[in-house]
Amino acid sequence: MDIDFFLLLIGGYLLGSVPAAYLATKWSQGIDIRQHGSGNIGATNLLRVTSLWIAIVVIIFDVAKGMAAVLAAKLIGLDIAQQVAVGLAAIIGHNWPVFLHFSGGRGLLATLGAAFSLPLINGLVPWEIIAFLALAGIFIFIIHNTPLGTGLGVAAMPLVSWIANEPLSLTLGFLAMLLLVIIRRLTAPKTALAASVSPRQLLLNRLLFDRDIRDREAWLRRQPTSKDKR
Repeated sequence: MDIDFFLLLIGGYLLGSVPAAYLATKWSQGIDIRQHGSGNIGATNLLRVTSLWIAIVVIIFDVAKGMAAVLAAKLIGLDIAQQVAVGLAAIIGHNWPVFLHFSGGRGLLATLGAAFSLPLINGLVPWEIIAFLALAGIFIFIIHNTPLGTGLGVAAMPLVSWIANEPLSLTLGFLAMLLLVIIRRLTAPKTALAASVSPRQLLLNRLLFDRDIRDREAWLRRQPTSKDKR
């Protein structure tokens, strides 16, 4: 393996591992976000725990992690397959950060950063992001189901890439991003509320709604315990 590629894989993972939401709440309010709100290290819980401006800064930083990783790979002359691998490393770092005992966020923002950059820096139209924004927008603003909309948006990306006849390595990269989203949703630590539903319902709830129960308000109102930390 080329040493530059190997080092960039490590660098991408470490960059992705920087827990922006955790650090933002620590620096701005002196609290651990995992002990407040839903306990999730993500933009939604950050917005509930802190402020809009702090959430915006964190969102920009998390998107930039995915973008920076693939841009760095492009700048040192790596091919598309290697760029994809470095972008995936950043997403994996966000999902399973070494700095938080491998328990991080869902990786959606880092995924969008990498997914938007990869076609553009290689002279392609980012049809995947257009499809994502269209699907997510419909579900967020009309159906009012953000997790389902974002999940379907990510699921559409490899299909759109294949239809657009993009390089196979890029299409497989988008498929890998979808698999990471699914794996992160399914492997998140169970909360106490998981005991109130059947294993089949729990699986569907996590896949479709990214939570253990269907009731969104009850999920957001829950108080995190040490077992619920993410």
